[in-house]
Amino acid sequence: MAISISQVEYVAKLAKLKLTEEEKIDYAKNLSAVLDYMEHLKEIDTRNVVATTHVLPLQNVFREDVVKPGLPIKEALANAPDQQDGYFKVPRIL
Repeated sequence: MAISISQVEYVAKLAKLKLTEEEKIDYAKNLSAVLDYMEHLKEIDTRNVVATTHVLPLQNVFREDVVKPGLPIKEALANAPDQQDGYFKVPRIL
């Protein structure tokens, strides 16, 4: 499938890219090659291929959710540059 220069210009405009004439020709050629390869991949018979989400047989490993006590306020605020009434004090942002 051939990509035209006008199609490259259209996509470049959407992406707010400034391309030289040489770059437009190069992009048209490279994008056409990618689409041709995709067409080639469509011809491969994948009916007996099991769908995968990852190339390795991995699965999520979750730790047990256990409630634990948090840090004491004094320890949590030990390295705070500024604090007030047991809370982190940060600059106001409006």
